[in-house]
Amino acid sequence: MSRRLPSVVVGLALALAAAGCGKADKPAPPVRLSVDSPADMALLHDATVEVHGVVSPPTARVTIEGKNVDVSSGRFSASVDLQPGTNLIDVVAGATGGARPAMVALRVRRQVTVRVPDLTGYTPSDAKDALAGLGLEADVQETGGFFDFLLPENARVCETDPQPGTQVDPGTTVTVHAAKSC
Repeated sequence: MSRRLPSVVVGLALALAAAGCGKADKPAPPVRLSVDSPADMALLHDATVEVHGVVSPPTARVTIEGKNVDVSSGRFSASVDLQPGTNLIDVVAGATGGARPAMVALRVRRQVTVRVPDLTGYTPSDAKDALAGLGLEADVQETGGFFDFLLPENARVCETDPQPGTQVDPGTTVTVHAAKSC
């Protein structure tokens, strides 16, 4: 038995040496991804946003919203179209060699402004409906003189505050001034 033990040890040593010979596969470096802009949960008003950041290794492939983007010296940039409301932007980076891909998901909110319409001549009810259709609130203020109750016509919008053409955020309250005679 003592004779067999050294041959087993020698065989094991040879097997370990053979396993260490030749080129051993190095594990692929991890893919690192960071997005510089826009910030997560950013509130934007434009129809597009420029997404840019850094990836490592610098030869990694980057996709934004499933579309390949150019990477130069580890930096990437691409323009992304935004829909009104909350948008989810996926940025994925991958490299050859079996490294696990990296991913960043950004949420950005596009807030669309609304132009206050010219409501001059509308009835207060029609003005309120028109504003509601645009996502705006109406604060109707009917005024009149002492003899206005004698006039046969209905009250009409004389002016609004903010003025027609003003860009406002959805949910803004528009004061509607109405009278039988403006």
